[in-house]
Amino acid sequence: MPSTSDPSDRRYEATFDPAGDSASEAVLDAVGAAADVDPLELEPLYAVIDPDAIDSLCAHARRTAGNRTHSLRFTYAGFDVDVRTDGRIRVSDPSSAGAFAGGD
Repeated sequence: MPSTSDPSDRRYEATFDPAGDSASEAVLDAVGAAADVDPLELEPLYAVIDPDAIDSLCAHARRTAGNRTHSLRFTYAGFDVDVRTDGRIRVSDPSSAGAFAGGD
């Protein structure tokens, strides 16, 4: 999962293959990397959002025609998480200015 990280503002970006990777597992890996902890040490993802819903959204986007990208945003483990059906995940500290701002 290629990624970029900026420790000064706790923003982290990662990618996953929406055709073959589990989006929910990619979220765990990305948040674990942003928090600098083993993903197994995080609270269960299902305590915040249904992991199957994340995976289903990405699977649905693959099956539909067109070039539309869908996005799902939620807060998990103290981070704002933006999962996109094109395989991008953005993890931001909520206190970071413009956590979800900016272009694609």
